[in-house]
Amino acid sequence: MIATLDDLDAAGTVVGLRVDINSPVDADGRLLDDSRIRAHVGTIRSLLDHGARVALLAHQGRPGGDSFTTLEPHADRLNELLDAPVEYVDETHGASARAAIADLADGSCVVLENTRFYSEEYMEFDSADAAATHLVERLAPVLDVYVNDAFAAAHRSQPSIVGFPHDLPSYAGQVMERELAVLDDIESTTRPRTYVLGGAKVSGSIDAARDVLDRDLADTVLTAGVVGNVFLIADDHDVGKASTDFIYDQDYWDEIDRAAALLEEYGDRIEYPRDVAVERNGDRIELPVDELPPADDEPAMDVGTETLEAYEAILDESETVVLNGPAGVYENETFAEGTQSLYRAAATVATSIVGGGDTASAMNALGIDGFTHVSTGGGAALALLTGDTLPAVEALDNAPES
Repeated sequence: MIATLDDLDAAGTVVGLRVDINSPVDADGRLLDDSRIRAHVGTIRSLLDHGARVALLAHQGRPGGDSFTTLEPHADRLNELLDAPVEYVDETHGASARAAIADLADGSCVVLENTRFYSEEYMEFDSADAAATHLVERLAPVLDVYVNDAFAAAHRSQPSIVGFPHDLPSYAGQVMERELAVLDDIESTTRPRTYVLGGAKVSGSIDAARDVLDRDLADTVLTAGVVGNVFLIADDHDVGKASTDFIYDQDYWDEIDRAAALLEEYGDRIEYPRDVAVERNGDRIELPVDELPPADDEPAMDVGTETLEAYEAILDESETVVLNGPAGVYENETFAEGTQSLYRAAATVATSIVGGGDTASAMNALGIDGFTHVSTGGGAALALLTGDTLPAVEALDNAPES
């Protein structure tokens, strides 16, 4: 049984709090979207209101990526959102970081520097080995307890996720607790149950399709985006050179065979696009699958009207929908129609669960709301919905008692 904040006497306690505030930033490192930061405000505020001394751990971006930057803007934003002092220190586990933690007063918070500035944080470990890393060995002695609220990173086994629970009494934060309560109970939702799998994370989506169909969790699986293109190819449709090259360049070629196997077993429960939209001379042109392939320089950018009508009809008959991934290149207004229409239709279903990550970003960008639950984590949500054990949850479950 995982302990939660209800089990923690936080007054005067030094809390190592892992959150996931990995956010879009511009070229100068300025925050473009603070939704992930705001998601954790409840947990942070609860700890501070109860007199905890909070050392906040988080990552931003990946090494070499455009968004790999400092957490100083995140600390500034938290300072604006919370009615409590929030400081920032430009170290993760060095002497300055430990001194900043030691100087915390009851009800105050310090944001430590991006955990991924430290190389071992970008590696996967079991809990015992993670506890032996520099990050955990140096920070654990100055912490009393550990709280994990980073559901979006719960499918990772990095030191800041699984190392601290090996050595410290550990608790789930409010975001983690809420996500587990909703996503770990999908079998209790009403049927018909439809999964919408889109976007470009093909391997994870095919894993999900396989799992929910094998376990009879899904009545229907709707595919779109690059996932939909892979299923089109698997059923011997030529989606054109541009889309095929993208699938090959992303090392998704083997996924076509996996999609074909799914179609052979569950073809009556899997839907793939009936038409696609391409860009031609600046215009949106919709091509039925029997008119494919498009020209070599015309990638499929969205699903077409015929597909949307068919998918909306299925959603209209559904009682539960799990939505993961956009239908197309929604960032381009010309090709936002598929994502916008599918999301709006999904939002009207009695129980509608959004898988987080790119799905939530698209939802926010398009101004669509009304869903039952919007997850903070794409990969973690998909893993949990497909029956995988999350390393973060396993670590919390095995943590020492206080």
